[in-house]
Amino acid sequence: MVKLIVSFANLLVVSLVVGVVFGTWLANNPFDLSAATYIEQQQQVIRALNTLMPILGAIGILLTIASAVLARDSRRTLYLLFAAIFCLVVAGLVTSFFNQPINSQVMTWNAQAPPSNWMELRNEWWQWHTIRMIAAILALSFLILATVVKRDVVK
Repeated sequence: MVKLIVSFANLLVVSLVVGVVFGTWLANNPFDLSAATYIEQQQQVIRALNTLMPILGAIGILLTIASAVLARDSRRTLYLLFAAIFCLVVAGLVTSFFNQPINSQVMTWNAQAPPSNWMELRNEWWQWHTIRMIAAILALSFLILATVVKRDVVK
């Protein structure tokens, strides 16, 4: 029963995180926005997500580690969970070391007087966000495969 609860919570939390990352990529493409619109949009998204997402990301990593501990009897499942952990950590590191520093700068910007390098930083943020999204989708894919493999082994 513990394995089932942890697996369910793991899939739920990681799915929520990946959904937000993918949704941001899908809905917030910044390249056709004016500087003022981009700054206002980014500041709103940062305010809305800056506290909750790192917490959910950390919980997702911890739940995936817990799932791996609980799946140590299945080598195939364990390897898939290790791959998911790796991808989640990559996404977290990209966020911490690349996206968040740019977010901190964006929060200081005035939409009516953007800095001269706003497009360069926008492009850099988007590049890192795309890398983060790919890592997050891979993590969720490995997590789903690990869940399917576990169910298949039981039958």
